Amino acid sequence: MNLLENIKEGLRSIKANMLRSVLTSLIVAIGITSLVGILTAIDGIEYSVNSSLSSLGVNTFDITSKRNRGSSAQGISEKRYPQLTFSQTVRFASDFRSEATICLAADVTGIAEVKYLSKKTNPNVQVKGVNEEFFALKGADIEKGRNFSRIEMEYGSQVTVIGFKVAKTLFENQDPIGKEISFLGTKLRVIGVMKEKGDISDDNYDNMVTVPLIKANQMGKGRQLWYEISVGISDPTKMDYAMGEATGIMRSIRRDEIGKPNSFDLERSESLAEELESITSALRIGGFGVGFITLLGASIALMNIMLVSVTERTREVGVRKALGATPLRIRQQFVIEAIVVCLLGGIAGIILGILIGNGISSLIGIDKFVVPWLWMFMGMLICVGVGLLSGYYPAHKASKLDPIESLRFE
Repeated sequence: MNLLENIKEGLRSIKANMLRSVLTSLIVAIGITSLVGILTAIDGIEYSVNSSLSSLGVNTFDITSKRNRGSSAQGISEKRYPQLTFSQTVRFASDFRSEATICLAADVTGIAEVKYLSKKTNPNVQVKGVNEEFFALKGADIEKGRNFSRIEMEYGSQVTVIGFKVAKTLFENQDPIGKEISFLGTKLRVIGVMKEKGDISDDNYDNMVTVPLIKANQMGKGRQLWYEISVGISDPTKMDYAMGEATGIMRSIRRDEIGKPNSFDLERSESLAEELESITSALRIGGFGVGFITLLGASIALMNIMLVSVTERTREVGVRKALGATPLRIRQQFVIEAIVVCLLGGIAGIILGILIGNGISSLIGIDKFVVPWLWMFMGMLICVGVGLLSGYYPAHKASKLDPIESLRFE
């Protein structure tokens, strides 16, 4: 009952000194707002970037031919594995059962010269054979025209989707759709133009022309192309299962013996995700540091105000001690008052932090509204901690006051 009475007394004291309590709560609220606001904005940015990067290879894995390295450093001849063939990649795409997007691709050349009438590009254009899933999985959006159709894929039609830089070089202000271009001794009709992508990935999509995979195989003129399979998983939690299934299917297709190593390479594309995580971790540490410094200033201000409160209420403490209040009860009263002030400020700070954090995210074009439950919980814990640290010394000082001297205080 005494503890409950102390809580009531603390609330009455806050109500009696409303202006001072509100100003003190605002000090705490500013600290919590800066902490929760920055971390909320970072969470919103991370969510948006994760959503964008999911189409750029974050939730994918690649199956490629093993590069034959010849002899090792000790002069021992290493085993050479045959390259993936066109039929093996097509069979894998047919046999893979997990829900996924499967992209098949092959590099024909990286030094092609593309021509349209009297105009031509530099001899550094990459020619790549792809299937219809290539653009979606690699995040290479089509700005004009359309993607390859299934019929065009099956028959290896004379069509192509070109990169932004190639279209700009050859057509300038003309519409490239429907025009015929030539490279590697073949004429193809342009059916689409990729959106400008820049240098966000290893492949220069802006300086690339793509053709149906069968057509690329024909353009190789009997030369074995380096085929690559990329598998995109919509649910990252099923990545390990999908990779295991892919390994089993490909080993079966390649007739790899039990106990022998894979005759192909299977790698998870995590570089972008890892880089993003390192950046957001650094931002969180910075945001937490800013919030901590602000809260440190708030705790010092709160302690100062509580010391003033103890001085103002010296006579009240003397009366309570004269009526039998123990030092423990006196300490409880002042500590509870400090914690309540912090919690009021903390609640206001959390609400403002969420609104400001999502407002910052909205200003930079992120529509997702983030509710950071973890940072809200941490914010409340920090408020209680600040209240305890800032309120304990004044409370301890009040509990040590001599009741006779306190009653004489004016």
